[in-house]
Amino acid sequence: MMMPNITNPLKPIQVLKAGADEEKAEAARISSFVGAITVGELVKTTLGPKGMDKILLCSTSRSNKVEITNDGATILKSIGVNNPAAKVLVDISKTQDDEVGDGTTSVTVLASELLKEAEQLINMKIHPQTIISGWRQAVVVARKALEDNAVDDSADEEKFKSHLLNIARTTLSSKILSQHKEFFSELALKAILKLKGSGNLDAIQIIKKPGGTLTDSFLDEGFLLDKKPGVNQPKRIEKAKILIANTPMDTDKIKVFGSRVKVDSIAKVAELELAEKEKMKDKVDQILAHNINVFVNRQLIYNYPEQLFADAGVMAIEHADFDGVERLALVTGGEIVSTFGHPDKIKLGQCDLIEEVIIGGDTMLKFSGVPLGEACTIVLRGATEQIIDEAERSLHDALCVLSQTVKFPKIIYGGGSSEMLMANAVSKLAAETPGKEQFAMEAFAKALRQLPTIIADNGGYDSAQLISQLRAIHQQGKHSYGLDMENGAVEDMAKLNIIEAAVVKRQVLLSAAEAAEMILRVDNIIKAAPRQRDPDRRGH
Repeated sequence: MMMPNITNPLKPIQVLKAGADEEKAEAARISSFVGAITVGELVKTTLGPKGMDKILLCSTSRSNKVEITNDGATILKSIGVNNPAAKVLVDISKTQDDEVGDGTTSVTVLASELLKEAEQLINMKIHPQTIISGWRQAVVVARKALEDNAVDDSADEEKFKSHLLNIARTTLSSKILSQHKEFFSELALKAILKLKGSGNLDAIQIIKKPGGTLTDSFLDEGFLLDKKPGVNQPKRIEKAKILIANTPMDTDKIKVFGSRVKVDSIAKVAELELAEKEKMKDKVDQILAHNINVFVNRQLIYNYPEQLFADAGVMAIEHADFDGVERLALVTGGEIVSTFGHPDKIKLGQCDLIEEVIIGGDTMLKFSGVPLGEACTIVLRGATEQIIDEAERSLHDALCVLSQTVKFPKIIYGGGSSEMLMANAVSKLAAETPGKEQFAMEAFAKALRQLPTIIADNGGYDSAQLISQLRAIHQQGKHSYGLDMENGAVEDMAKLNIIEAAVVKRQVLLSAAEAAEMILRVDNIIKAAPRQRDPDRRGH
């Protein structure tokens, strides 16, 4: 009987394609932890009112763009990370920015600190699933402590406005606008109150104009469009009926480079041009049949149709960027159209007055008395583009937080008091829990306490002294106490009016815990083999 040919058992069996890579068990875990912790270390110096800024230099073939920011989401969005765990933290930062607008640095730092603690527990031979079980119980208790201590004063309108103003101040205190936080807090609050509870931030337009100082910024009623009317067209229109379009208005000229026309005389070329002009005139007549006095087009309007609109006494605005056209349609109640054969089916935009205004040496069009009464424009001024860009990011964070607070009106005290409150609740649960989950809960509480510790370190204060004082005061039941970063002391946040939105803190807690748990569950990293180019198609 013939024996089958048995291969050498010592020879490794290749399962993955050539070029693929695999990291297993301890190596995979270390790779994940190091990547995530590094991202946390990168942004943690920007945390808190005394946080530092980062310079982001984006080099392209055309220019070297410089951004100066301490916004966690902007920093992480701009850096290219190759580590999969680091990418998870970048994604949760983006999610935090999209959901509530603020807390982007906090969520990254908390997830990073949780993984630091998890690394020590794994070195103690505690299984990742045991750690996750403890963390899940800790999240439930921490969230309950947060919600139980949150305050809802939305029934008292004046008090709620005061809370909103203080939330804006707290949000802006860690941004570039901190030196003018009173001015910009008032400005953000006025803009949010105009929304009348709708929370539709698209109705608030932000225009950046270099020049002047930050305090030259202002809030304007209605809508501003950074465009001018065409030549010989009206500069002021009352009771405007606006047709908003996205259509080509340049077919009066033959595209010489894209066309091939065979003619036997120059006169035939003139006939072709005349036919194109007639075609454009028909299109303009179709547009004018809508009984309008303002035409706004996303695309260019060439000389001949511009002249036709001027002859008809219509203000024609060309090349309005897509965001501008979308927002204009929203605030004036119109629709963006591309065909003009059925005037009865098209909804025109309306406003009381369109006029030219001069801002920072530039002429703009102001739309006043728009149907969407909450529409307003914030014009930001500043010495350089970098300052204005960072001011816009800071103001956007404040507007997002305020709009979320209007929807979910519960507030919590700031200065690290909420983190200490949650940490103490988790520590209490840990003391009552037998088994290895106790270690995981204590680690979770320690990670929460790291946030006020980092805030104190970034202020140049003795964090060990301040955190020990804060922890002792919280044990006495004084849950409104936190860190006063102006004086480097533990103070009552209720007296200092340092207030934050509870919805932001809740999102930080949940997102950070979920991201850290996801990374902790990893025990294998498989990198797929790169796709090979077909040798037969090479060079084609």
